[in-house]
Amino acid sequence: MTMTPEEATRFAATLDRLVGAVEEVLLGKNRVIRLAFTAFLSEGHLLLDDVPGTGKTSLARAMAQSIEGTSNRVQFTPDLLPGDITGVTVYDQRSGVFEFHPGPVFASIVLADEINRASPKTQSALLEVMEEGQVTVDGQSHLVGHPFMVIATQNPVEQAGTYRLPEAQLDRFLMRTSIGYPDHASTIRILEGADQRAHEHRVEPQLAAAEAVEMAAIARTVYVDPTIHDYVSRLVDSTRTAREVRLGVSVRGALALIRAAKTHAAGRGRHYVVPDDVKALAEPVLAHRLILDPEAEFDGVTASNMIAQVLIETPPPSTRQAV
Repeated sequence: MTMTPEEATRFAATLDRLVGAVEEVLLGKNRVIRLAFTAFLSEGHLLLDDVPGTGKTSLARAMAQSIEGTSNRVQFTPDLLPGDITGVTVYDQRSGVFEFHPGPVFASIVLADEINRASPKTQSALLEVMEEGQVTVDGQSHLVGHPFMVIATQNPVEQAGTYRLPEAQLDRFLMRTSIGYPDHASTIRILEGADQRAHEHRVEPQLAAAEAVEMAAIARTVYVDPTIHDYVSRLVDSTRTAREVRLGVSVRGALALIRAAKTHAAGRGRHYVVPDDVKALAEPVLAHRLILDPEAEFDGVTASNMIAQVLIETPPPSTRQAV
């Protein structure tokens, strides 16, 4: 089943309401909020590279409130254990049975703050739940439910005492972006409301959590022409053959770009994907999946530069087949 033009129009209107509601809390960050919801409605996860105090916790909380969902925040530290995230099984002496006590990962949106400060063993506790939507404790699987999204953060400046995220875990994040500092006008508005604490800001729900799940299902029905599949394939192939790249984009990365492009198209009121959808999301979806050659990094080449270069060198399709 393919999305209809009417469904695309309703999808875009609903997404605009969600973005507008969250923007009441995260002032002047329309693009970042839209990217976050694109990842959310694509059933993916988001990695934020940001300095402290830019509103990462506020973003997660506001997104959860906008869909009448739940949110939990986990501060990652070197002594954090996997069970502190997933939950533990405890023996109940009164009933004589082991009971599972869910961890903070059981929420609609989970903020994994400074994820690179925890040990690799603890970081890996998120791998299963991010990919399969469940945790396994003592041989028993427990579903976290839908909707579900992990927003992980890492400080790009202070790297002392941190553990770099391995490529396998980076690949599980649909997108990577940053919020950044607000512009001058937004800063003034924030300062004018300084008497109100950040956690006191509440976002009015725009739809129920179950409706958000339905939106994600609808986004999957956006039409993708074979020429778009060919375009994405050529893009990722180019990252694998580039001289400056040691490891290019995986198949998972190509699939992620298609999924995100579908949601992006629906958010623009279209029931089909065009090359501009792919171009708009190529950097946040693909850049963090590249591993550059050390010599190229020494010369100042960045993953974002490489994606921009690949987009220039890879011609997009010029025609679209009828839907």
